[in-house]
Amino acid sequence: MCRNIRTLFNFEPRATSDEVHAASLQFVRKISGFNKPSNANEEAFRLAVERVSAVASELLESLVTTASPRDRGVEAAKAKVRSADRFGPAATARRAAKFEADGQRESSL
Repeated sequence: MCRNIRTLFNFEPRATSDEVHAASLQFVRKISGFNKPSNANEEAFRLAVERVSAVASELLESLVTTASPRDRGVEAAKAKVRSADRFGPAATARRAAKFEADGQRESSL
C-alpha cells in the first residue's frame, strides 16, 4: 500500500472531501506510475481521480462499525512516536516538513 494513503474510516471528525481526494490522487498515481501525467494522459488521470474519490466517499458513508471512533490527534501523536522510535527525532522532523510541503503542492493540482 502506498505510504501516503491513510485510513479514513472511523475517525472523529469524519474524513473531509479533501482527504478523500488526496488519498484518491495517491492511489491513481500509484497504479498509473505517474506523479504528474503527460498532457495526453491528463484528462484520463483527472477522471480516474474523480471516480476513485466518488467511490471512496460512497464506501466511507456505507461502512458501519460498533467500535468507537478514533481521535485524529491521538492517532497522529502515536504515529509520531512510532516514527521517532524508528528513525530518530531529526529524521521525523525532516519528513514532517517534507510532508507539509508535499501536501501544499498536491492541493494545487
